[in-house]
Amino acid sequence: MSKLKLECHEANHICDKNQYKEASLREKIILTFHLMYCRACRKYTAKNTQLTKLVKNPKVETLDNSAKNKLQQAFEVELSKQQ
Repeated sequence: MSKLKLECHEANHICDKNQYKEASLREKIILTFHLMYCRACRKYTAKNTQLTKLVKNPKVETLDNSAKNKLQQAFEVELSKQQ
């Protein structure tokens, strides 16, 4: 049974490996057992999963060039007022 126990830092390491598909089946099973009783590691795993999803599918909206130019001009006007 002691082979199924993990410390939290080890569980977090396996979680990171699992994120990149590098964890073995044994590690995944041990991690699952650890997550059953450790709330902190469940939270870490959830945040790690969320981060992975955000990195894979970023929903970033950027300004078009005309909006950037208007913003730059407004910035320069305000900056010149300060001097």
